[in-house]
Amino acid sequence: MSHSRVCAVFGGTRGIGKAISERFLREGFKVAVLGRDPEAISKYQEKNVNEDRILALHCDVTSSTSVEDSVQSILVKYGHISVLVNCAGVNRDRLLLRTSMTDINEQINTNLTGTILTCQAVVRHMIQNKSGSIINIGSIVGLKGNQGQCVYSATKAGLVGFTKSLAKEVASRGITVNLIAPGFIETDMTATLSSHQLDTVIKRIPLKKLGQPQEVAEVAMYLAGASYITGQVLCVDGGLGISIP
Repeated sequence: MSHSRVCAVFGGTRGIGKAISERFLREGFKVAVLGRDPEAISKYQEKNVNEDRILALHCDVTSSTSVEDSVQSILVKYGHISVLVNCAGVNRDRLLLRTSMTDINEQINTNLTGTILTCQAVVRHMIQNKSGSIINIGSIVGLKGNQGQCVYSATKAGLVGFTKSLAKEVASRGITVNLIAPGFIETDMTATLSSHQLDTVIKRIPLKKLGQPQEVAEVAMYLAGASYITGQVLCVDGGLGISIP
């Protein structure tokens, strides 16, 4: 089995996930980039057709079969998974009374259940190797809540409890499990905000600016190598979590 470092990034084709994929590649990792958008995965495959250190795979994290098949493909190519990063997520901003059952299920199945499934699939292999790092991407709204994001906040809050519980289950096997809680990061998600909404958001952030995906990626890289940190939530939010209200 190869002793090279291998990182699997679910939701790794855009935004924070893409920045994390690129950061681990620069660090010398072999990186499996997984996503639900077939077009984005195809572009990754075409761009890196001769790059052995990158494996781009289509994966729907809401499907246990899809997750299991993807993990198996990574293991066949690289032999093991050193770091698992869970970035796959969807957001449907609406007041609870206007939120459809479809939107509720999509957010829960992708943001929460999807992370549970990927961890379940990867952990058994990490246990065999008696090492590994799992990094889940939550959100500051999972700690503070946010108007119009009841379901999204609930899924991200669920990840906090899941992360802490899994950390306790696998600590004796040399595996760390942590969660990054980003605030407002400059991605496709924040690009939909109007200038007025953006001004309102920035006024609430003590550092008075949006974060960059690369700043979250740096924290992910740090956690991947932090062997004595587990079960923790690290906020990358410009101080939003300490602001009032």
